[in-house]
Amino acid sequence: MDDVTSEDSQADPTTVPDDVLGTRDVVVARGSDAGTYLHSQVTQDLTGLAVGASTWTFVLDPTGKIVSLARVRRTADDEYALDTDAGFGDELLARLQRFKLRVDVDLVVERADDPGPDPAAARVAAGWPRLGAEIVPGETLVAGTGLARRAVSFTKGCYPGQELVERMESRGADAPRALRRVPAPAGVTSGDPVVVDGDEVGVYTTVAGDTALAWIKRGADVGELVTP
Repeated sequence: MDDVTSEDSQADPTTVPDDVLGTRDVVVARGSDAGTYLHSQVTQDLTGLAVGASTWTFVLDPTGKIVSLARVRRTADDEYALDTDAGFGDELLARLQRFKLRVDVDLVVERADDPGPDPAAARVAAGWPRLGAEIVPGETLVAGTGLARRAVSFTKGCYPGQELVERMESRGADAPRALRRVPAPAGVTSGDPVVVDGDEVGVYTTVAGDTALAWIKRGADVGELVTP
């Protein structure tokens, strides 16, 4: 997929097909303060999001580590739906509840009835990370995912975790590791080390046939960076 800006992804949410995303949990936010509260909590700028439009965003912890990757759709004037990988809706809900003080917002989670299989082959081809595989909540940094230009606004106001994201962007700093699409030798599985010339340079996260997604250490030239 071509790399697109946050504005492009807001205008065209179909750039990530459903067969790449798989089954989703949904957190619904309703209330007169829903838009302003969500805007203050996520990495994306939601101020211009029209009813029916959607955009991608990260939700971070205060240290700048990813809690969730979600697609936000404005479903009514005072209602938003955030869909995320099946099985991770409760974590997204808990994080959004954490700073909800004296605001008119009701948050509920709608869990997928059947999580279904991971669409691994489609995700690897698209370079799309999945919570629990490529993205470990509370550990993974935005900068290494290849999604900063799609899911982060660098012109909006403050949100939890912004300091680390902005510092790395302003300094042009590379993350300690980056998500790459790499060859997968026969027999490797998720969690196996990526070894090049006898040196361990990363770890496979999703394997689909002879290709995989893997976190690769900074400075190791293996495979290709993903920019979904």
